Formats: sequence, C-alpha cells, structure tokens
Amino acid sequence: MQTFQHADVRGLKMFYREAGSKESPTIVLLHGFPSSSHMFRDLIPQLADKFHVIAPDYIGFGYSDAPDVSEFEYTFDNLAVYVEYFLFNVLGLKKFSIYVQDYGAPIGYRIAFKHQDAIEGIVVQNGNAYAEGIGGGFDPLKPFWANRTAETEAPVRAVLALETTIFQYTHGVKDVSRINPDAYTVDQHFLDRPGNDAIQLNLLHNYQANLLHYDEWQTFFRNKQPKTLIVWGKNDPFFTVEGAQAYLRDIPRAELHLLDTGHFALEDSSRFIAEKILHTFA
Repeated sequence: MQTFQHADVRGLKMFYREAGSKESPTIVLLHGFPSSSHMFRDLIPQLADKFHVIAPDYIGFGYSDAPDVSEFEYTFDNLAVYVEYFLFNVLGLKKFSIYVQDYGAPIGYRIAFKHQDAIEGIVVQNGNAYAEGIGGGFDPLKPFWANRTAETEAPVRAVLALETTIFQYTHGVKDVSRINPDAYTVDQHFLDRPGNDAIQLNLLHNYQANLLHYDEWQTFFRNKQPKTLIVWGKNDPFFTVEGAQAYLRDIPRAELHLLDTGHFALEDSSRFIAEKILHTFA
C-alpha cells in the first residue's frame, strides 16, 4: 500500500510518498528538475514488496510548500538541510539507501557525505558528481552562472517553458509513444505556479555551487565504497555517458548499465531499473 502524506519540516509542509513495510530496508528516492516524487510513480509499486520506500518533494517542488524567494533561500545547501531534517528528525531513519536523479544527486550526496555511516547503497540515474558529466545542455546556463543579469537570465527562462519540459522527457527516447504525457503535464503545472519562476531561476543559478563539492563526494565514494548501481540514459543532453563511467574510477565494483533512452529513464525503463535494484539491494 502506498500513502501520500505531509510532514512538518522546520515549519514548512513537505509532501512525501511512502510504501512498503517499515521493517524492510529503506530506500529514499530523490527526484530531479523539474519534477517531483511523481517521477517515481511507476517505480514505487515495484519496490514496495521488498523495501520501505520514501519519496519526498523538495521545498518549492510538487505538493510541498513553496515559500516566496524573499522568505526562503533556494539553494542546494538549504534544500538538503530540509530533506536531511525530514529523514533523520521526522522519520527517524538510521540506515537507508538513496536513489538520486539530476537535482537528487547534489541533495543526496550532501546528506551522504555528512552521514556516511547511514548510507547503505546508492542508485544513480543520470545524477552527476564529475566535471566531465556536465553536458552541452548546460551551455545556456554558463553565462548566467558567470554574471546574472536580465540579459543572461533571458535564455535560461526558456528552460521553464513547456517545450523544454517535453524535450527533457522525449529527447533521446527510442519510442516516444511510451512517454506518458502525464509526466511533463504535471511538471509544467507546478513550474507555471505564480512565483515559481523565481524559485527555479535561483536554483538554476546556484547549480554551479554543486561543482565545488565534487571532490569531497568523490572522496566519500573512494573511502566508503558504497554498494552502487548506475542506470543511465545514455542519450541525455544534460549529463554525459562520461559522467556515468567516471563513477567507476572511484567505485570500481559499481554496476553500470547504459540505457538507450534519455534524461528521465524511468519513463520507459522502470521495469528494468526495478529489477536491477531488487537484484542488487534486496
């Protein structure tokens, strides 16, 4: 059985999906941009028999509270603080695995680096931790990172448009008819909320701060050698195949699967990914 709940996290409501027995090993599913825990809707039922599954929406995403940018600091440091508090202080988790995709990687790896003994394993789906993993899809952001002005912000706003959201779901996919339009329709609904553009622009500008943490995350990988499964859409314009392969430098026993799909590999490959998770971690 899957439930849909809100938790009070430092005075804000955080939405999360939960399934499976609390006696089973816990896996925390951390979503990407511009999505929410909705991206795991097909995966959760496939894992629930063997795992206690938790999938939160970050502050500013999905069904969680989205305070104005004047009232909340939208940085990856701060999003991680709220997810960390939710996992340890609200749910009281002691040990768990993490599944990271896109934004989920910098959030999950901040938590993993701080609580290394709590992490039982990592599933990586197009979640980056290496400089060579930054693909050409980031090129429009680089002038914005270097100097945030109205002029450099203008092309970045296109990232928030429906056309781009659909592109993120369909680019590099072999059979587009397998992509459920509910995915990008739900994402766009939340992107189009009043004030959400400012939230997302702040986070897109702050994304460059994640690159400064790569060395420490890689040190964590080398020192702890977490059990790691990498399932990577190889046609992703944002995160490269080289970024997937780079994990093997630091975690040589990691299992790597390059899938013939795009950025949101769960949309057409959830059964394969679920089978690999069950085989590796259950």
